[in-house]
Amino acid sequence: MMNLKRCLRVYLIMGSNNTVRDPLSVLEEALKGGITLFQYREKGANAKVGQEKKELAMKMKRLCHKYSVPFIVNDDVLLALEIGADGVHVGQDDEIVASIKAQCPKDFIIGVSTTNSQEANQAVKDGADYIGVGPIYATDTKEDVKLPIGLEGVAEIRSTVGDLPIVAIGGIKTSHVAGIIQAGADGVSVISAISQAKSPKIAARQLASLINPS
Repeated sequence: MMNLKRCLRVYLIMGSNNTVRDPLSVLEEALKGGITLFQYREKGANAKVGQEKKELAMKMKRLCHKYSVPFIVNDDVLLALEIGADGVHVGQDDEIVASIKAQCPKDFIIGVSTTNSQEANQAVKDGADYIGVGPIYATDTKEDVKLPIGLEGVAEIRSTVGDLPIVAIGGIKTSHVAGIIQAGADGVSVISAISQAKSPKIAARQLASLINPS
């Protein structure tokens, strides 16, 4: 399997409604800037559904693969399998890991969102390939978001899961990156810090420059 710790370094999450620009052009700029993994998350107000959602996913996947970056689908396992995505990311209330593993190829990447050590430990037992931890800081991007866990939460989860790859998410800005990596995360996951940046390419490059390859 690919080096997931490296892939998690600069992890962009985006759907068509996370930018006022063409999401494909934003994604390509971010890829040129150095994002290392992309998650297609099409949820919330004005999100695409059905065939439109599938078509955008396929275009985004092709773009990611052009730059040799893994393409992950949020929550929608059937869509991920249908279009040949590299993996899927699920939350605590989505489909369970065992069920996903039963449907998917052996090298399919499965990520799980966790907010505390108990959830993280369960994700390890379930066989998740990596976990998303957070929210680290307050964020307006997601609805029904949980309370921030801070750097202490990252450190606690790192001590719980051992060497399992983890990526931090939630209200992250460039000024936060050093502390997050020091607390034990392998990388940072952002939405608006890149999708709403004046230059997604520069924003991605700045984040990438703050995280040294292992």
